[in-house]
Amino acid sequence: MNELNNSNYDISFSDGVVTFKNINTTLGFVRYNEEAEVEYIFVNPIFRRKGLAKKLLQIVEERTNVKPKPQDPISPLGEKLFKIENK
Repeated sequence: MNELNNSNYDISFSDGVVTFKNINTTLGFVRYNEEAEVEYIFVNPIFRRKGLAKKLLQIVEERTNVKPKPQDPISPLGEKLFKIENK
């Protein structure tokens, strides 16, 4: 896996949202609730397959002390992500 170095992006936090940005664009973000149900997760296609979604979910778990789970309904790509995370 070709992971990005933390110096390549900034992490911002707001109520229930974690966002990764660099100086040019948003790399990805996750929106979640207090029960760690992921309402939405997005990684810019240019930055996919670099471990950003995994990092976003790790941050959700750290902030809520609960393993993240998808909120219904979930997209086919979201289902795939959570199947990989729960192996």
